[in-house]
Amino acid sequence: MMIATRELTKRFKSVTAVDGITLDVAEGELVALLGPNGAGKSTTLRMLTTLIPPTAGSAEVAGLDVVTRQREVRRRIGYIGQGNGAGHSQRGRDELISQGRAYGLPVRQARARATELIDSLGLGEVADRAVSTLSGGQRRRLDIAMGLFHAPELLFLDEPSTGLDPQNRANLQEHIVRLRREHGTTIVLTTHYLEEADSLAERVIVIDHGRIIADDSPERLKAKHVGDRIVLTFHSEEDAGRAAHLLQAARKDDQVTADNGPAQVPEILEELRTAGLTPAAVETRRPTLDDVFLTLTGRSLRDETPEA
Repeated sequence: MMIATRELTKRFKSVTAVDGITLDVAEGELVALLGPNGAGKSTTLRMLTTLIPPTAGSAEVAGLDVVTRQREVRRRIGYIGQGNGAGHSQRGRDELISQGRAYGLPVRQARARATELIDSLGLGEVADRAVSTLSGGQRRRLDIAMGLFHAPELLFLDEPSTGLDPQNRANLQEHIVRLRREHGTTIVLTTHYLEEADSLAERVIVIDHGRIIADDSPERLKAKHVGDRIVLTFHSEEDAGRAAHLLQAARKDDQVTADNGPAQVPEILEELRTAGLTPAAVETRRPTLDDVFLTLTGRSLRDETPEA
């Protein structure tokens, strides 16, 4: 296992930010951690990257204990946090070269790697400017380049797409996929972009109140906890109520949840027609990861407010 934790816990005075997480991540996996602000995602990443010590439990990263072998862990990982890591008075290119030198690369090799990342992340026009003059999105891309510099075997990304426009977000996702494909990099990311987690991650871990409440592939999570939704609209509440009763759906929302929803629509329509009921409209909806979280917790990942 590239990551193995057992009852990993972090308390800040009276607040328990991470509450006994047990987690295994195999070499080469791409895992997304999802949860609302304050769920414990970033705190978990900070413990795994040796930035803060756990209060209780244990964690090994790349086979190394994160408390007793911090220096060795840091050599094996890359970490892109939510804050900016480059010095504001330095030029972006110089910061990248310094990053390479810190990892022991010769100057020529560090310069070549810096140029490669600058081109890959679209920083060519701003790389020789002071970091303080860059936009938020440009600084974010520079942080990402610094985290990727040494092509780590395990990469932690804490909301890497924050502040990026759609084009640069797509470029970053492409770079992440290529890094994994070409180097077998294990990647753990947190994100508020649910579509990003859905498209990138083969495994999604949902965290709430410092605990893991779901752990599976995106498709299996959606199929297990939500399923396809067939929405039937009627001209009257009476017809809607009769249809809901007929289809054994929940009266409160007049919806039918089904596996392979589109394939079931003809059968449902025929059943309704036989009963003398004709919907005004029929719509099938594929579930999202936000629907999964809403089902599990009664709250939305997007707005973190109770549902009416």
